[in-house]
Amino acid sequence: MNTTSQGSPAAALRAVKVIHTFAWALFAGCILAIPIVAWLGQFAVALILISLVSVEVLVLLANRLRCPLTDVAARYTDDRRANFDIYLPEWVARYNKQIFGPLFVAGILFTIVMWSAK
Repeated sequence: MNTTSQGSPAAALRAVKVIHTFAWALFAGCILAIPIVAWLGQFAVALILISLVSVEVLVLLANRLRCPLTDVAARYTDDRRANFDIYLPEWVARYNKQIFGPLFVAGILFTIVMWSAK
């Protein structure tokens, strides 16, 4: 565990967790919104949401399926529970990809179906 010249490791960890939680909420919200905007026929919005989440997927793939913020948070604690780096319940943090990955794919497929039926 490293210390920083800016403040305590606990304060740095809290900052990373807040940023990580905000980013997670943004991407989770995008994933949940994709089928809704597709249902409403707003395919340009659906494409923007799919693109945003796809960039995050590429970042995860480039980082061995780990969020880069996890590595940043690890500098400030020895804790390695599934939610040590984010303000989520441990089970959500542990199964995040298994929950939101299929939802993302389903949202893309639903968007394609809705767009094809247009």
